[in-house]
Amino acid sequence: MNESRPGVTSEILSPEQALARFQKVSEKLDNLSVVGIAGPGDGLANWKPTKKTLELIRQADPNITFCLSTNGLNLPLYAAEIIDLGIQHVTVTVNSIDPNIGASIYRDIHYQGEILNGSEGAEVLMNNQLQGIKDLAENEVLVKVNMVMIEGINDFHIPEIVKKVKEMGAFTSNIMPLIPVEDTVFGSYPQTSMAKIKEARKVCREVLPQMCHCKQCRADAIGLLGKDISELFIEGRNKCACACKKEAG
Repeated sequence: MNESRPGVTSEILSPEQALARFQKVSEKLDNLSVVGIAGPGDGLANWKPTKKTLELIRQADPNITFCLSTNGLNLPLYAAEIIDLGIQHVTVTVNSIDPNIGASIYRDIHYQGEILNGSEGAEVLMNNQLQGIKDLAENEVLVKVNMVMIEGINDFHIPEIVKKVKEMGAFTSNIMPLIPVEDTVFGSYPQTSMAKIKEARKVCREVLPQMCHCKQCRADAIGLLGKDISELFIEGRNKCACACKKEAG
């Protein structure tokens, strides 16, 4: 919980706890305008509590803007409900549109009770991602596509992904560096250099507008980009984390 990267969070909230957190934050922040569900895990993997969370917050504040992050595997299954809920922004992480490249990134895919390995699983994921993006974009949902650049795996493939997701209706893309995490499959890989990220963005912006201000925030971030104040609202959060990180540079 002391790390600052996508996917990590100090606690997992029930829908009712998420509503209480929203109400607590909205009392303190006059400029709170966006609520997003970004992990840990995938919000479409347990859609019922995700949907209930959004419904409760919508009842509390009809004017709030919703955003949702997903890997897109279940996106075609729930696209219609996402649209009906009034979710205005959806971020889909697409790291490959080539099943063989995808097989180097995803060990297996758990989908509708089956475990699909290698390129077979990667192809199901890819097809669902692209179909889901298309379904949302055709219904005026703004779709941003994130992609994690992994040197030696998909770095050369990024422009192809950007071109394809534009065809599906994405309005922008966000090329992010890999953040190696110890004791994981990609833990021994180098963190992607920002020089390579910037070069890829330069190439890809000729095809699709590029998001260049991403801070790869925690899933439970609160506040503005680069100004996470979540420790003020989360009980038990290690409040020295930010100071320790600054000391470490």
